Amino acid sequence: MTTAPDALLLGFARALRASGMPVTPDREAGYLEAVAAVGIGDRHATYWAGRATLCSGPDEIERYDQMFTEWFQGEHPQGGARKTPTVPPTLEASLDDDTDGEGSEERDGDALRATASATEVLRHRDVGTMSMAEKALMAGLFASMRRPSPRRRSGRHTAWHRGEIDAHRTLRRQLERLGEPGPLAWRRRATRPRRIVMLVDVSGSMSAYADSLLRLAHHWAGGGRPVEVFTMGTRLTHVTKALHQRDPERALIAAGEVVPDWSGGTRLGESLKAFLDRWGQRGMARGAVVVVFSDGWERGGVDLLDEQMRRLQALSHRVVWVNPHRGKVGYEPVQQGILAALPHCDHFLAGHSMRTFEALTEVVADA
Repeated sequence: MTTAPDALLLGFARALRASGMPVTPDREAGYLEAVAAVGIGDRHATYWAGRATLCSGPDEIERYDQMFTEWFQGEHPQGGARKTPTVPPTLEASLDDDTDGEGSEERDGDALRATASATEVLRHRDVGTMSMAEKALMAGLFASMRRPSPRRRSGRHTAWHRGEIDAHRTLRRQLERLGEPGPLAWRRRATRPRRIVMLVDVSGSMSAYADSLLRLAHHWAGGGRPVEVFTMGTRLTHVTKALHQRDPERALIAAGEVVPDWSGGTRLGESLKAFLDRWGQRGMARGAVVVVFSDGWERGGVDLLDEQMRRLQALSHRVVWVNPHRGKVGYEPVQQGILAALPHCDHFLAGHSMRTFEALTEVVADA
């Protein structure tokens, strides 16, 4: 069975986006038009059509070349005939009760152990260094993650079997019994979900992690939870509405359409100020758990970042800073942005793998 040309080309464009390149739907459409003009049978022309329409800067050419070679299975992206993409063998195991004997059971057990081992290894891999196939596999693991649901005390009360005496309900019960004394009614303060605000750095230094972080944000926001998501680069963009689609791929495409500064510079201080002035001070950050995903590279001055982090800490319930380099061997928080932000953070966590995302989920859930 052969792959339709459009599906093959769109798959390649989306693989580039999964690897961290800012491939928007407009660039996908331009890529298809360019290849249609030069002809998909000319692999050399197909390579240059993609490079001209899908790459936004010289720093992406090396990644583009690597992905082109892997996707089209060629020796060099600029020469030779395209080979038919091959699907690597998948190790599967049957879970049916009826087996062909002891040997079959042993093979099934080996397959299950091998699959579990591969998944466990993937959970600890740095998402910034994953191949296209590994990222596609990891995307399916988000659905099995726990969604954090921190709680806060409400001004309302609810009936309970202990706590403080509910005088109103106790008196009403006594009146129903014509004044005869009876058991006391108790109450406690009710709880309600605490808002989570996610600020995701999508600058050039974070481009390899932005796709996975937005997938995490999409998963957390599932089920109607109060989660607000913003991207930070050279400007602040509110992407909560775009991520409210059930399908994660469609949600990421919608987010890509509204974010204008993928893989650009970083203005953390200005982005935080824009968030606090327009949304945070008016109530979105009040009592919320605010999670900042950034490596701390600040294009502007750090004095503004220090001031805005101080404001953020005063408004929010908890401030969690997640740095993808935090969990790597030899890392030291020496960036000026990190040094300015850390005094105003309640937690400083790693965020480079599925395992660190799970640890982050536990911290946010217990906030």
